[in-house]
Amino acid sequence: MSIVLNNLTVSYQRHPAVHHISGRFAEGDATAICGPNGAGKSTLLKAMIGALTPDSGNVDLNGYRRADIAYLPQQAEIDRSMPVSVLELVGTGLWHKSGPFGRVGRDGMARAIDALEQVGLADFALRPIAALSSGQFQRVLFARILVQDAKVILLDEPFNAVDAKTTEDLLKLVARWREEKRTVIAVLHDALQVRAHFPHTLLMAREVIAWGDSTMVLTEDNLRRAVETAAHWQAQAPVCGLDGASA
Repeated sequence: MSIVLNNLTVSYQRHPAVHHISGRFAEGDATAICGPNGAGKSTLLKAMIGALTPDSGNVDLNGYRRADIAYLPQQAEIDRSMPVSVLELVGTGLWHKSGPFGRVGRDGMARAIDALEQVGLADFALRPIAALSSGQFQRVLFARILVQDAKVILLDEPFNAVDAKTTEDLLKLVARWREEKRTVIAVLHDALQVRAHFPHTLLMAREVIAWGDSTMVLTEDNLRRAVETAAHWQAQAPVCGLDGASA
């Protein structure tokens, strides 16, 4: 099943962030979403999970349920001051089965511990999440995705402010998800990383600049067009006629 964007337009804080985007994320494919700052990349992911309502157009999930989709936001959007242990956080990946107030159970805890072992943090299970480094916390969030066992995985800048060893290890998980024919869609900034690990790329600057094979999309001409288009959008008055920062 593919995820299809049909002439999708989304505003964020009443500013145009995604503008008339159409295209298809193929089932079992790995696609990077790239573009300058303020290009609408994060807004697009939020629209895909239903966290933002489109102004026009739609996201056709083609039969995927919300429980089939794992979403990893940027670390800055996650409150790490919560009094939660590493194991408890990973266990929330089972909420789509148990519910937020349901018991995870012995089998669920075993799955959570196994996921922590896969990301190299089995010894950190009882530590509070507030005590973790950025790299360790990102490993925990990937462990949560492993527990969720989703068919579609959305990642928003998953390697930002993360050490090189952690990035290398987590990219191995991405490679495994590709082998398992899961659909992986990730907002990324490193073109070399994209070319090496993501066969397809959506390059956007609120609108589509190019979408297809990563090698063909990430050209100097397309990247220049993306920067110019983003600058053009920044210079324009918002559609709603309000001043302020763009999404």
